[in-house]
Amino acid sequence: MELTFSELRAKEVVNTQDGKKLGKVCDIVLCYPENRWVGIVAPCGKGWGWKKSGVFIDLRCIVKIGEDVILVNVGYPKKGGGKGGVGAPPPMDGAPQGRRTFEEYE
Repeated sequence: MELTFSELRAKEVVNTQDGKKLGKVCDIVLCYPENRWVGIVAPCGKGWGWKKSGVFIDLRCIVKIGEDVILVNVGYPKKGGGKGGVGAPPPMDGAPQGRRTFEEYE
């Protein structure tokens, strides 16, 4: 499956854990010069105008890319910290272990 960015940004992102709509894809994160797709950014429905901030969704958290929606499985970090699939993009110093590749989605 091949997608352009304009096709990808027209898709709604839905969390499979709670069924919450996170909004449409507003950006993608690529790693250069390794030419890897790292993840997507969704607005998560918070704020308007200048206060609007996106939330990073790691590539391995994407369950399925359909015709109309992108299903993701992310847990939200707890207030005091903790793990989840949402947050800032990982550092680009190397590929983390266990990362899924784009070919696994085709």
